[in-house]
Amino acid sequence: MPGIFDDRDRGYEAKFAHDEEMKFKVMVRRNTLLGHWAAGELGLSGHDAGEYTAAIVKVGLTGKNQDRVFQKIRDDFLAKKLGQHDLLIHAKMQELWGIASDQVTKDLT
Repeated sequence: MPGIFDDRDRGYEAKFAHDEEMKFKVMVRRNTLLGHWAAGELGLSGHDAGEYTAAIVKVGLTGKNQDRVFQKIRDDFLAKKLGQHDLLIHAKMQELWGIASDQVTKDLT
């Protein structure tokens, strides 16, 4: 009987590891899409837009708190006097999470 429980535990551990890896991949993809969107809103293009997107991704990797990504974008928008409402940024983050999730899932099939 212990073998059955050990197999089940290993299965749960493998599923947890897979789910965490997927969440990480979706987060990075979402932050990339979000960086591109925010760069466009800030009037950045080309190399500057790429650097800004990389900065957004890096902020997202420095901690598990997604508020850091939101805060960076919000601060950058305020600095440019764009007046983007917090709800708009959060809505875009949520919208792009769905898109990123679909893209990552599609990439794996």
